[in-house]
Amino acid sequence: MDANGLHLLPMASSHRGALSPACVQCTEGRKMVLFVTGVCRFRCFYCPVSPNRNQKDVVYANERRVRTDADVLDEARAIGAAGTGITGGDPLGVVDRVEHYVRLLKAEFGPSHNIHLYTHEPNAAKLERLAAAGLDEFRLHIPHYLWGSLTADGSAYRAVLEAAPRWGIRRGVEIPVLPEKGAELGRLLRALDRIGVDFVNLNELEFSETNEAKLAARGYRTDPANGWGVRGSRALAEKIVRESRLSLPVHYCSSRFKDSVQLRQRLLRRAERTAPAFADRTPDGTVVFGVVEATRVADLPRWASRVARRIRIGPDDYRLDVARRRVELAPDALREVAPLLPWPAFEVEVYPTADALEVERAPLNSAALAKVGATGGGT
Repeated sequence: MDANGLHLLPMASSHRGALSPACVQCTEGRKMVLFVTGVCRFRCFYCPVSPNRNQKDVVYANERRVRTDADVLDEARAIGAAGTGITGGDPLGVVDRVEHYVRLLKAEFGPSHNIHLYTHEPNAAKLERLAAAGLDEFRLHIPHYLWGSLTADGSAYRAVLEAAPRWGIRRGVEIPVLPEKGAELGRLLRALDRIGVDFVNLNELEFSETNEAKLAARGYRTDPANGWGVRGSRALAEKIVRESRLSLPVHYCSSRFKDSVQLRQRLLRRAERTAPAFADRTPDGTVVFGVVEATRVADLPRWASRVARRIRIGPDDYRLDVARRRVELAPDALREVAPLLPWPAFEVEVYPTADALEVERAPLNSAALAKVGATGGGT
C-alpha cells in the first residue's frame, strides 16, 4: 500500500498519508471519549456540543456522568479502551483536572494507553506540562478567522506547533471544513506543511441541536444526500484530500463515519462486555431484552421473584433495574408468557451505554397496551 496515496474509508471518509494512532483507535471503537468540561471561552458559532453539556462544567466518560475516578476507569474497562480522547468545551481551561486524568489513566492502564487532547487554546506551558504527565498527542482547533499563513494573525498557534517536538509529543490540527473558506484553508494547510505538523484532520461541518439556528442564519443548508452535513463541506474536504500535494498526512472524517463506524464499533465492544447473557445483541451494537414493570420500588425484589416463577426462569436468567422499577430477561422467554401476565411487559431495544438510551419498545400484553394508552405512547 502506498503510504502517501489516497485511501478511501467507509461513509465517504478518506485520508492521504498515515492516520494518527489515535484516529486508528477511534475507527476500531477502542477510544474512550472523556469530556472534561463544557466551558469554553471561544464559543465558536458551529459548536455541536449538546445543550446538557454546552458551557456547563460537567465531566462525562462516553455517556456516563463522572462523579468519581472509578466512573472513568469503569467506563474505560466497559469498552476495552486502548486509549482516551480528552475533549470539551476546552480542556485546557481545567488543566489541573486534565493532568489528573492523564496520570490516572496511565497509572491504571500503562504507558501504551494512548491519550490525545483537543484544544482551542495555544498555551505552550499547559501543553508541555501535560506532555510531561503522559499526554501522547494534542490537536489544535485553530479558529476560522485565523486561517492563513500563521505569521501575524495566528502566530501563537504557530509557536505552539513549532515547540511541541521538544516535548516528545505528537501534534496536529483538527478543524471543521467551512465550505466558503476554501482559499483560507488552502493557505493554512500550506503553512502547516512548512511547519511539519504530524497530521491535519478535516471534519465535516454538520448541523446539531445546539448550532442549527446559528448555521442557518449564516446561510448554511444541509446536504440532501448527506444527512446533517452542511452542503459543500464534504465536497471541499474531498477535493483537498484527493488533490493534496502536501507532505503532511491529511484526513477527512465525515459526520456519517463518526456515527456509523466509530460509534457503532464502540457500542459493539461495550455490548460484548456489558450486555447480560440473556439479551440479544444486534449488528448495530444495540441490545434487545424483555422487561416486566413493577409499580413499587420497595416490592421489586420480592415481586421479581414472583415474575421469575411465573416465567419459569432461574436467578441467573434475569436482573433487576431498580431505577426503572423493572425486571429484565430474555425477550423470547417473555414473549411466550407475556399474554398471561397481569403486569406490563415490553420488548425493548437500548444502547449498551451507561444511560441505556432506549431506541424502541414494543408492548407484549394488554397491561402494557393499557399503560402506553394512559401515557400517550410513552412510559
